[in-house]
Amino acid sequence: MARIVFDLDGTLIDSAPDIHGIANALLAEEGIDPITLAQARDFIGNGAAVFVKKMRLACGIPDSEQDRLHEAFVGRYDDAVNLTVPYPHVEAALKALKAEGHILGICTNKPIRPTHAVLKHLKLDGYFDTFWGGDSLPTHKPDPAPLFAAFEALGDGPMLYVGDSDVDAGTAVNAKVPFLLFTEGYRKQPVAEMPHDVAFSDFADLPGIVAQMLVDAA
Repeated sequence: MARIVFDLDGTLIDSAPDIHGIANALLAEEGIDPITLAQARDFIGNGAAVFVKKMRLACGIPDSEQDRLHEAFVGRYDDAVNLTVPYPHVEAALKALKAEGHILGICTNKPIRPTHAVLKHLKLDGYFDTFWGGDSLPTHKPDPAPLFAAFEALGDGPMLYVGDSDVDAGTAVNAKVPFLLFTEGYRKQPVAEMPHDVAFSDFADLPGIVAQMLVDAA
């Protein structure tokens, strides 16, 4: 039985369309042209404050507006669930891992309230025993503290971390835990340049990968 912690955006769910919508609604109120969906995907990964900072820089909005725009962005985040979908075979993989006795958790840089909101909306919240967001602790990924907190909350057993991005890869390196890289998310680097133990493109393969990793580690 392993403790398996997952990133959220770009790993379990494709939330970029909803986040893109929040950003452009905010920009429209400022009288500023929208960003593209590709830009929104590129800005995701380090939490809401960094997303807003990158959005501002792309749109020429001064630093003095950061706090105001961040507050407005987060205020819309809880309801940004209607365009978000799980990646293919995610729920079946979670169900299979639970059936095999593994204990699952979430460690994301997304704020904790919208984390709970989107997982509840997608009916995925019941698969997880602990949730850690970008504002759950004073630091967030790639600092390993939230990941360590998630593993500690899950008890004992081998540790595996599943994510999609350079932030997740860096977190795993900092925490010195095995990293399973989902290649179809929001990564900004080639797979070969990202530290990982196993890369996979289809969640249907994940239960088998986990089983083999535990055999190899035994």
